[in-house]
Formats: sequence, structure tokens, C-alpha cells
Amino acid sequence: RAGAAFQYLLVQKTGAQKNVGLIQLNRPQALNALCEGLMEELGRALKTMESDPEVGAIVLTGSQKAFAAGADIKEMQNKTFQECYSGGFLAGWDKVSVVRKPIIAAVNGFALGGGCELAMMCDIIYAGEKAQFGQPEILLGTIPGAGGTQRLTRAVGKSLAMEMVLTGDRISA
Repeated sequence: RAGAAFQYLLVQKTGAQKNVGLIQLNRPQALNALCEGLMEELGRALKTMESDPEVGAIVLTGSQKAFAAGADIKEMQNKTFQECYSGGFLAGWDKVSVVRKPIIAAVNGFALGGGCELAMMCDIIYAGEKAQFGQPEILLGTIPGAGGTQRLTRAVGKSLAMEMVLTGDRISA
């Protein structure tokens, strides 16, 4: 089942004993922007890995250029606040944070906005030399929406979190 067909993910079991679930975001033309379809697939892949007794841990990764460049702005741009609020926009994004098996985010390239939030939902983050973390939502006139303000504060402290959220500045690994 781990090899089930996905449009936006590459999913496999790896390691010497095939006991590591590897989920790679695979939407390179959009820098792995987190569209509804990708997030739905991620939920399914995580459920499969969590129920597989052979899998002891899960690695979530992207590409060398982008872990995930954030939520898919093209998908969001025409939605009103009311549509987002009443339609359950971002519902299910927290699935990563409730998986009982350890999830490791292997980040290289951009982890921005929702991508940064996705990495922070994981239990451990390993950052490559080219990793760039940021919450640039302020540059679009909004704020992080998937728990980013709370998780970022816990991860980097209040002062740096405020600077990142209020300026849109990025930090490196």
C-alpha cells in the first residue's frame, strides 16, 4: 500500500530493513506548494505509514530547491474570509502533528509559510545547508494560518518569531 499511486507525493519504505517511511513532496513546478490535493494525499500517506507495523519512523522531505514554498496562493487567492472560515480551509493540515510515530522533516531549500509550518509540525527537523525558513505571509497582507505563530514562538523564541512574522524575513539553517 505504501506504493499507492499519488499525484503529488513519492511514497516508499526505505532503509536496510525497510522500516522507514519516506514521503517526498513532489510538485516541482510549484516548488511543492501545498494545494488541497497534496495535503489530502499527505493525510492518506501518513495514515498508511502509521498503520503499517513495519514502519518505525517517517521522513517527510521535498526537493533540493524547496521543502515546500507554502500554501498554494493560486488556490487561495479568490477565497473570501467567510469561504475559508466556514469551508474548513486548512482543515486536516494538522494531521502531521497527531501521528504517533516519529516524523522527521528533512528540509533543504525553501520552507516558507505553510511549508515552514509543515516542518514545525514534525517531531524533528534536519536542515540542509541551503534550507531557508520563513513566514512571509505579512508580505501578502495576512498572517500564518496553520498554527505557525504558536509553533514558531516555541521553536525560535518570541523575539525572533515576532521579527520573522512581522517582517517576512527568512532565517537559514
